[in-house]
Amino acid sequence: MESEEERVRLRDRAEWSDVTPVPQNDGPNPVVPISYTEDFAEVMDYFRAIYLANEHSSRALSLTAEVIHFNAGNYTVWHFRRLLLESLKVDLHGELEYVERVASANSKNYQIWHHRRWVAEKLGVEARHIELEFTRKILSVDAKHYHAWSHRQWVLQTLGGWEDELNYCSQLLEEDIFNNSAWNQRYFVISRSPFLGGLKAMRESEVLYTVEAIIASPENESSWRYLRGLFKGETALYVNDPQVPSVCLKILNTKSNYLFALSTLLDLISLGYQPNEDFRDAIEAIKTSDFDKQDHDIARNICSILEQVDPIRANYWIWRKCRVSQVAA
Repeated sequence: MESEEERVRLRDRAEWSDVTPVPQNDGPNPVVPISYTEDFAEVMDYFRAIYLANEHSSRALSLTAEVIHFNAGNYTVWHFRRLLLESLKVDLHGELEYVERVASANSKNYQIWHHRRWVAEKLGVEARHIELEFTRKILSVDAKHYHAWSHRQWVLQTLGGWEDELNYCSQLLEEDIFNNSAWNQRYFVISRSPFLGGLKAMRESEVLYTVEAIIASPENESSWRYLRGLFKGETALYVNDPQVPSVCLKILNTKSNYLFALSTLLDLISLGYQPNEDFRDAIEAIKTSDFDKQDHDIARNICSILEQVDPIRANYWIWRKCRVSQVAA
């Protein structure tokens, strides 16, 4: 579309001379009239005219692009544009290019993503690679872009393209191990991909992958949450898998960045895990001088440490300690 400085008003264009604009009707006494720009008011007045006349023409399609330029969130215009695309049998590959241009300045606009999904669905499997690349491009700029991730998951489930998705997640996590969106996508892939066999089939290799990630960055909550998610619905396996308490002990022995190792160990104990003397020694080594020397209950000691190292959730850890005491009683 031409720049606003070069823009020729609709009323000065010969192709629109037969159209009578329909002004916005705010009633006789609007309480708070909105001060629209002259260009915006004009394109909306002409849009109302062609919309009310249900005009399906090339100029109507072009006009929707002008309205979207001024307000990309106008769902009525997007809806009418879809009707025009269908009735005029427009090449939808070009429409994807158009949406990408609009998205470059409005990538978090819901209407854009809804429209793009509609176009991709119409094109079917042939749009798969285009859509995966489109979302990849956006995620390279904003790795946690909610709409891009949602659209990408829709593409995978509807159009396919699972084959390289786990590698893509690994690539993103190599770039930023704290990217919780990439961890979420990784879980989505191993649990939904028709080629990987599901969570049960992937558990062993994913536990190894996650343990390595935890050792590299033990302060990263995402990897600890992912580890727990790998045992969804399998509490007994979670408690009895030696790799889980082992990584907790390894982090505790470093005496730094052990918050999530402690909270994971506490969860394991609450589920029935019996920590050995190595854990007791590790906990004793990180207790401060103001701890109750007579209290040797490992779960209560963990809660006391967490009260100090995780002050934002101190009240929660106090509550957990009370629960531990009630169970012991």
